[in-house]
Amino acid sequence: MLEFIQHFEQIAARFRPVVLIVPGLAAVLLGLFIWLGGLRFRRFIAVVIGAVIGGVCGFFAAGRNVTAALVSTGVGAGLGVIFKKIFIIILTAAIAALAGFVVLNWPAIENADNLKQFPEYRTPNDNEHFDIREVVEIMTEYTAALSDILREVCSQMPSRNWAVIAAIGVIFIAAGLFLWRITSAFCCSVVGTILIFAGMILLLLYKGSEPLSSIYRSTSWYYIAVFAAMIAFGTIEQLLLFRPAPKKAKAVSPSGKQKQAPEVPERVNWRTS
Repeated sequence: MLEFIQHFEQIAARFRPVVLIVPGLAAVLLGLFIWLGGLRFRRFIAVVIGAVIGGVCGFFAAGRNVTAALVSTGVGAGLGVIFKKIFIIILTAAIAALAGFVVLNWPAIENADNLKQFPEYRTPNDNEHFDIREVVEIMTEYTAALSDILREVCSQMPSRNWAVIAAIGVIFIAAGLFLWRITSAFCCSVVGTILIFAGMILLLLYKGSEPLSSIYRSTSWYYIAVFAAMIAFGTIEQLLLFRPAPKKAKAVSPSGKQKQAPEVPERVNWRTS
């Protein structure tokens, strides 16, 4: 996997700066908003994530068709509005299952470089950059290559790993049904943390710092600990800061009937009387 990452970083260093800077800053800012305040704006978060997931799935399912991607983006956003609670629960379970998949199959993922030939592109000159059309093509090819690698890893995965991943998904679905606020805060914290990391990686790619290779070569437990600490902080902060409003108790008369608010006589306007 290291060769795949290095190959991508060499190509990404030749992207136009706007392709890395603008999405990088947007991802960091949106990530901070979701990480610290997503619980307050769960409907908005569901719309954004639904639109992104719908657009990506539609783009690849329809053979990389932009029109189909736009339609599926709208469909995903609509589903996020209508089925906010179910959407967030499924998203949380999917993230947890994906994390379990990576942990259980990490040795196979590490040795996945030979499963597919890397996409080949011309190397621009020192003062030349790939234009936006070429960047879209390159990202599409690398995404397809990564999908093939993961598909091959899935085909070699033992059945007990599938059982563990399914159990993780079921546990988080149950947690979402019975612990809705905690699950929502956890989901927002995870998504926000992922966006912050992704945005910082894009900005560092622009600087030519090779962040993916550095993370891969370094002690993985350090970044895992940072990631986990950010998720824990974001979850606790949202639960403490965005508490549900207390329900107002209705006044009850001694006879057991609810008291009705006294009627206020309508004021007479001297101009219309």
